[in-house]
Formats: sequence, C-alpha cells, structure tokens
Amino acid sequence: MITGLTISTVWVLDQDSALKFYTEKLGFELRYDVEMGPGARWVTVGAKGQPDHSLTLMIPGPPAVDPESAQQLRALVAKGVLGAGVMSTDDCEATYRELSARGVEFVQGPTKRPYGIEALFRDDSGNWFSLTQRGEGFDESASWS
Repeated sequence: MITGLTISTVWVLDQDSALKFYTEKLGFELRYDVEMGPGARWVTVGAKGQPDHSLTLMIPGPPAVDPESAQQLRALVAKGVLGAGVMSTDDCEATYRELSARGVEFVQGPTKRPYGIEALFRDDSGNWFSLTQRGEGFDESASWS
C-alpha cells in the first residue's frame, strides 16, 4: 500500500542555477547534493517545516530519460509549458510581494479563484507553479461536480 508522496521531480536546465533559485529566491532548504557517478547528481530541496516532501532538481537525460526524449523535455522546459505543481501559502499577496522583491518572475498576480487566492510564477528554467492560499472552508476532497 502506498502511504505517501515523498519526492517529486522538477526538470531543470541547470542544477546549480536551479539550486540557487529554490534556496535563495524561494527560501527552500537544501536536503541533498550528492554526486551519483559520472555526469549524475542528486539534488533535492524542500520547504522549511515540511521534511516529508522534497523536490529533486533533475536535468533531463540518462538514465531516467533517453537522449531523444531528454532533448524534447529540455525544449519544453525552456519554452515554459510545463507546470510543476502547487505551492501553498497562508498569505498569497504577502508572499507574492516578498518573492517578487527577490526577483521571482510572476506571470499572474494574486487572483481570487473558487478554491482561494492564486498567483502563478516561473522558476529559472521556465517551469510554472501555482502559489495558492486556500479559501476558508475549501475541501479538496469534495466533489467538483
């Protein structure tokens, strides 16, 4: 039985640049930065106070991805068409101001949605994320139909 999700992959174009972005601009903490052999590096970061989930910052390529697919994946990341997930905040507008001041590129400012307040930003590779403040009484398990 699966009991949880502990690591999610974010495809990046440069691990050093991504590590700097996630730690210095988003305020994540470095979890691991380990050489895994020639040309392979395992880099994970995570939100402070959430030790049970990390993001692994991976460059597309072998052994996880064949060379042709890696080239296509790098092009999609660079084009900015891949959404990597949702990051939560207690105050979307304040976090938007804080991250904007650190140089994070937002493609949409805080906007009211049925589920709360959401802003959209890109990491330094081009991946986009939702920054979401859940609305009061929003139940993610409830049916949307």
